[in-house]
Amino acid sequence: MPKLKTLYICQQCGHQSIKWAGRCPSCGAWNAFVEEIVEPSAPAPVTAEAAAVTPLADVSLDDTVRLRTGLGEFDRVLGGGIVPGSVTLVGGEPGIGKSTLLLSVAGALAAAKASVLYVSGEESLRQTKLRATRLGLSSATIQLLAQTQLEVILDALQRLTPQVVIIDSIQVIESAALTSAPGSVGQVRACAHALVRVVKDSRAALFLVGHVTKEGFLAGPKVLEHLVDTVLYFEGESTSGFRLLRSTKNRFGATYELGVFHMTAEGLVEVANPSELFLSDRTEPVPGCMVTVSVEGSRPLLVEIQALTSPCGLGLPRRRTTGVDFNRVSMLMAVLERRVGLHQLAQQDVFVSSLGGVRVMEPAADLGIALAIASSVKERSTQRRDLAIGEVGLTGEIRPVTNVAQRLHEAQRVGFPRSFVAAQRGPLPQVDGIEVVPVRHLKDAVARALE
Repeated sequence: MPKLKTLYICQQCGHQSIKWAGRCPSCGAWNAFVEEIVEPSAPAPVTAEAAAVTPLADVSLDDTVRLRTGLGEFDRVLGGGIVPGSVTLVGGEPGIGKSTLLLSVAGALAAAKASVLYVSGEESLRQTKLRATRLGLSSATIQLLAQTQLEVILDALQRLTPQVVIIDSIQVIESAALTSAPGSVGQVRACAHALVRVVKDSRAALFLVGHVTKEGFLAGPKVLEHLVDTVLYFEGESTSGFRLLRSTKNRFGATYELGVFHMTAEGLVEVANPSELFLSDRTEPVPGCMVTVSVEGSRPLLVEIQALTSPCGLGLPRRRTTGVDFNRVSMLMAVLERRVGLHQLAQQDVFVSSLGGVRVMEPAADLGIALAIASSVKERSTQRRDLAIGEVGLTGEIRPVTNVAQRLHEAQRVGFPRSFVAAQRGPLPQVDGIEVVPVRHLKDAVARALE
């Protein structure tokens, strides 16, 4: 009998150690080491077929046609559809709608005559049927399997040879070859490796549902994200019915693409015009509001930034942000105080938020955030249909950003007549129906926007 080897593996980063430690030397997490038993195996023999080398010019791409799901927003985030042989990891908070999304995708694929195997490890067949009935998929030709044993799932894959496999979720799948509990680092890694190897050989597309920790990261070892081709996050506010599907890794398309859905009683509904989703419905100008254009992947979105300032009643002013980068807002407030002359900001509580739950992280939103804060401090409103695009430097200069023409076309489509844009050496993009106002310094932008 071969001698068993014991390793201690960090649940956060996957770091391995021959002895237990209270703190991981790699990621610094406390009490993250879990004991795993590693069973040595004999190396597989190397065959001439396995060691064959193929010239790049001889690799055929004739069978790489993407499989359309019928859900436009889902296909957009994937880069145009499902690539055969690809592995996609879908993460999100509990109850956000991951199972609903993937069951809707399975139903759309089944309607397109694609063979789909839906493996439910957390719900029974009856629960899955009830969800499908609510989504209007009660008669869909989806193969269901309520199982958590890896060996049974692999046997079903070999018998059915489906085109698309959905595992909900990878944290509850366990292998009989390991003695550790389901969801541990060893089980998640071993089960994911086995499933990825099978689908790569059969050129089936695999979707893995992953749990998310309280910190917002995918549970399990970080190697799980390296194993897959695409990583999608399904997110949204619990108080809102809107859900955002965002890609953070995609080997077959652009990263940080965004898909927008609306959760209804009948399931997820695609949002055709998401720009109007992140704008308020007010009809009168209000101090502290400004609209900017954020590009998510290849999609421009109009987002309204709201700022509120009030005299500080305590010794230390409060700074709070929602949907925008806190450090970026702190830098912009320092520029406004030093370069624009808004010295009263030092004694003001400042709150900045983006509407609709969308996160605005790119520097192109700097000018819109700065103008919203200045408008609130001065108690002077901007024009209701104005927007601002530009990056703000520490000296107060406004720097050009990428995709200006694409942003302006989206603003013109929604109906914005004027835009403040960073001045540049060459001619600015001109879009019919929208006035482009070039500005070079933040002080000049504040004066012109609040005149």
